[in-house]
Amino acid sequence: MTAPPFPKGTLVMGPMTKGSNLPYRRLCAEFGAQVTMSEMTVARRLKQKRKSEFALIRPFEGESCFGVQLAGTNPEELAWAAALCESRGARLIDLNCGCPIDYFTHKGLGASLGRQPARQRRLVGAIKAAVSIPVTAKIRLGWNDDSRNYLEQAQAIVEAGADALVVHGRTRSARYRTAADWQAIAEIAEAVPIPVIGNGDILYGHDVEPSIARGQCHAAMTARGALIRPWLFREVHEGYRDLGGEDRLEIYRRYVTLARQHWGDDDFGLTRVRTFTRWHLDFWCRDARPDEAGQFPSMQVRIADPQARTPLEAVLARADAQALDYLADTLTWEREVIPGEVPAPGPATGDPRELPASDEEPEG
Repeated sequence: MTAPPFPKGTLVMGPMTKGSNLPYRRLCAEFGAQVTMSEMTVARRLKQKRKSEFALIRPFEGESCFGVQLAGTNPEELAWAAALCESRGARLIDLNCGCPIDYFTHKGLGASLGRQPARQRRLVGAIKAAVSIPVTAKIRLGWNDDSRNYLEQAQAIVEAGADALVVHGRTRSARYRTAADWQAIAEIAEAVPIPVIGNGDILYGHDVEPSIARGQCHAAMTARGALIRPWLFREVHEGYRDLGGEDRLEIYRRYVTLARQHWGDDDFGLTRVRTFTRWHLDFWCRDARPDEAGQFPSMQVRIADPQARTPLEAVLARADAQALDYLADTLTWEREVIPGEVPAPGPATGDPRELPASDEEPEG
């Protein structure tokens, strides 16, 4: 067994479809993320030599500990893809057994593998035999509440020789609607002889240590939390930061700079920059300060009308398409953000006070 390439207590930036793009990993690394993961990468698409898939396994220069998460159902394909990723600089390989999105589960990928522990054992074993770097698998607690087979999954992955196990504390059917079950994560950690990395609902730096203790884990992983608040990695060591509008805008502009460096300043590059910036804004706008009683917002609830202190903060907190499109255009083309220029929101839908988290969040 190979030791995990990160120390106890580390906060890992989880693998997220679209969210773990190279410029965003760079941004999180600048805030202190020491372990970063690729977007979910389909082994078969690598075998087919798709350029878009190869782009997902590229580390940035100086990326200290870059892991690649692979998805697949064929042991030979996964073994080949894992060896390829190791040759291109990956420091660890993770098998995706948790993605809940229908498109992938219908193909037998992601969370579907959680229903087949014997197949998980074969796939992890094939990857382990193909590389010299650590191998992990990321699981959910089961397909639904009637089939919470997490101990059976964990045992199969241990028997395959995995070096660590990542546990997302929800079932597949729960998607992202319910709070993560850290008690179940602790039950897994007590039952297996390998390190466990717990995942679920880490949004602030001060969430990390209690979560690790509650889950009896080696480390913790954040996904959506890093999308909403990339500076949370700094908070782990420096404490909560109440960022004002100008501070947040500076961070968003930094992402655009990194994205321009990655995708370029030509028409194609700027189209990519704008697309990803617009996507990220839909998460950045969810950041909210504690309420008057000092309570921090839950990951499961989006505060649609946080108390803004300035017109800029009010604009950055808006989740309507008119504001997000304005900000995406302004940031991409490096223009000044003028709150008075932002178009009024369109017709309101649903409860104007609270918006539930989406079922189709990025895996993590």
